Amino acid sequence: MDYTLLPHLNATLNATSGLLLVAGFYFIRRRQITAHLTCMISALVVSITFLASYLIYHFQHGATRFAGQGIARPIYFTILISHTILAVAIVPLILLTLRRARRGEFNRHRNIARWTLPLWLYVSVTGVVIYLMLYQLYPSR
Repeated sequence: MDYTLLPHLNATLNATSGLLLVAGFYFIRRRQITAHLTCMISALVVSITFLASYLIYHFQHGATRFAGQGIARPIYFTILISHTILAVAIVPLILLTLRRARRGEFNRHRNIARWTLPLWLYVSVTGVVIYLMLYQLYPSR
């Protein structure tokens, strides 16, 4: 297998997850529950697929060094650190949000989803930004 394609796939999965989250929010604001549920479950499946692909890539390839210089370095590492911390923190929030929805605890679901959605969206978007900075704007030579 050509593992060099996985970063591109991972960015696509992150972007797809972000779009599904926005669509899910759009649908719930319009009280289209089935469409909301479909988007949110799809975002979860896409995110799990991303995680599997990400782990496979990094087990095979190892770390990729950031080649950018100057102001790009602190910007990249600030985004990377916040992304990494929130990527870990978001997992239990997603599971709790999903659990509350599955149990029909919709007021409690809504309360935690107000935190989960923007954090999950941030992780998805910054994942794409990290990919762009690492593999497109400042690729290793």
